[in-house]
Amino acid sequence: MTCIVMKFGGTSVADIGCIHNVARHIKREVDDGHDVAVVVSAMAGTTDQLISWAREAGAMQGAREYDTVIASGEQITAGLLSIALQNMGVNTRSWLGWQIPILTDSAHGTARIKNIDGTSLIKGFKQRQVAVIAGFQGLTSDERLTTLGRGGSDTSAIAIAAAIKADRCDIYTDVDGVYTTDPRIEPKARRLSKIAFEEMLEMASLGAKVLQVRSVELAMLHKVRTFVRSSFAVPNAAGMKDSINSPGTLICDEEEIVEQQVVTGIAFAKDEAQISLRRLADKPGISAAIFGPLAEENINVDMIVQNISEHGAKTDMTFTVPSIDHNKAVKILEKNRKEIKYDALQSESGLAKVSVIGIGMRSHAGVAATAFRALAEKGINIRAITTSEIKISILIDSVYTELAVRTLHSLYCLDKN
Repeated sequence: MTCIVMKFGGTSVADIGCIHNVARHIKREVDDGHDVAVVVSAMAGTTDQLISWAREAGAMQGAREYDTVIASGEQITAGLLSIALQNMGVNTRSWLGWQIPILTDSAHGTARIKNIDGTSLIKGFKQRQVAVIAGFQGLTSDERLTTLGRGGSDTSAIAIAAAIKADRCDIYTDVDGVYTTDPRIEPKARRLSKIAFEEMLEMASLGAKVLQVRSVELAMLHKVRTFVRSSFAVPNAAGMKDSINSPGTLICDEEEIVEQQVVTGIAFAKDEAQISLRRLADKPGISAAIFGPLAEENINVDMIVQNISEHGAKTDMTFTVPSIDHNKAVKILEKNRKEIKYDALQSESGLAKVSVIGIGMRSHAGVAATAFRALAEKGINIRAITTSEIKISILIDSVYTELAVRTLHSLYCLDKN
């Protein structure tokens, strides 16, 4: 008997018709004899409405009551889905985060899970009971409700799967898996049958929207096999009884992938900004003086390039931040100019980061050089480059994003089976 956690996002439970569709997916797994726990998000648009009401109510004195308001969306979905399942003859009960309990730290709005006791869920499985769990929420040590931030329901599902030692976690969404790149940019993009945890983590952090970074990190840490699939897929002639072989993408250990391609996918993120500090003193402590104040204001710095100084005197430092944080970052750096001691600050927004990702790059030389040559032939200027064992990221003008993605996708034959 297999234990499965099934997670359904907001678009999958957008209305009552969608909820009935989700209930049919769950019943199919129950009828196949699996133990099933279900994690649900709020119905599409509900969380935005709740946030709007919270803001209209008045200025918030901290995020505790904010969490109380916005966590209610998942509670509604869990109750409605349980009703739908019970009317199909499925033994089920709904669970809120505090009832399990899902224990978190006290960072309201962005809480992190500390522990989950899966005993009650496992006890329910012995009675052939399906657990329908409100995602996105937890409980602090002083019994205050918390929410987990963006992608919180995915994180809830992976954490619950780890806690009950599930055989896998199925993430149902409005897409049917992970693609070699965004099909809206490159129509020849292919759905991957499998992708390694490390590759998925890079793709999520570099712009792919299928899963949030925190949930992939958690899956990799606890080795939770995660299956991304569409909740709108029509069952095949066999009723999709062997659901792991139905359309979707399995995120798993590298060892499960027999033939690893050199490059697995191309990710991209638009709306990047570049900041350059000119003629800095080349001495210990300068990097801390630059990035410390930015970190304190929760500004994520990504690509960092430092020039080699002449005679150890002066150097230049260039890095990227999200465009939304561009003006804020510039103000912070100008405020700290005396401590940083730079001669000039130059910045520009409207840039894009395009990344080539693949575990196979570890054992193949020349991947970067091939990419640079292909982009040069298309007249695309590279502003900055960062690399790791399984990733090459380049910064380019945003207007060339689609051309760069299509060029690299074709270069590494990702459009071929």
